[in-house]
Amino acid sequence: MASLATDPRADAAGRAVAPASTYELRPDRSKRPLVVKIVLAVLMLGFTLLFIYPFVWLISASFKPRGEVFDNKLIPDTFTFDNYIQVWQEAPLALWILNTVIVTVLAATAVTLASAMVAWGFAYFRFRGRKTLFGVVLATMMLPGAVTMVPVFLIWNALGMVGTLTPLWAGNLFGSAFYIFLLRQFFLGLPRSLFEAARADGANNWTIFTRIAMPLCKPALIVTLIFEFQASWTNLMAPLIYLRDSSTFTVPRGLKAMLDQFGFGGESQWEIVVTASVITTIPMVILFFLAQRHFVEGIATTGVKG
Repeated sequence: MASLATDPRADAAGRAVAPASTYELRPDRSKRPLVVKIVLAVLMLGFTLLFIYPFVWLISASFKPRGEVFDNKLIPDTFTFDNYIQVWQEAPLALWILNTVIVTVLAATAVTLASAMVAWGFAYFRFRGRKTLFGVVLATMMLPGAVTMVPVFLIWNALGMVGTLTPLWAGNLFGSAFYIFLLRQFFLGLPRSLFEAARADGANNWTIFTRIAMPLCKPALIVTLIFEFQASWTNLMAPLIYLRDSSTFTVPRGLKAMLDQFGFGGESQWEIVVTASVITTIPMVILFFLAQRHFVEGIATTGVKG
């Protein structure tokens, strides 16, 4: 007790206190000036309004008659539901949504499982040339899509798949360099001793991967699913290349056809175009809100090791 009394880091009651440097490492955000808090709140509110305004405008325009679509009023002067009835009559929107769901689910599932297996191989196994091979995988991200567009088309054309939905998702069976990198970083953060203990208990490589690594990698897998789901749902380039018949159109390809028919150079029925855009955008909004917690968790826990 005597030593504490003479210690400059002890208070008047003789209790030891942490050095000043300890508190300097943990700044108290609650002590920010009120002006700074107000400025930050205004900036965040401004950016929020900036990002959501186009979607709010789109929803508003979908409830307007043709002559008021571009009046830039968020509250329509004439409120009508006729656009949502007419859009289903003008185009096979339900079929396009069904095709998109099929392609999106298959593409997201395929790329997630394939990328997870490749990422697990790079993270767990030790073999000669592992880093070099992983570098080659990452280097494929540097290739522009236009470079491989024609060769890939020729392959699918030789297989007789042009005009079907298969080219839109089957390529994901080979994984994605970005998702492989993402999942590998997560696998590297898992304790290797856990897998060695499972191996000592008689588990084989496949059992360790499916029973231990995959469940622990759930947040990163959900992030991969969400990323690919969004990418496949909004993909326009591939449907433009491979789809010929309107019965096989996906949502982006169908919207392009509607834009050609009712938009620029067409019948100028923009209320149909914006209404179809709202209908096809809502699933992505719902998906984000349902998976928001897993999305944030996966982003926060990925990349803990290099």
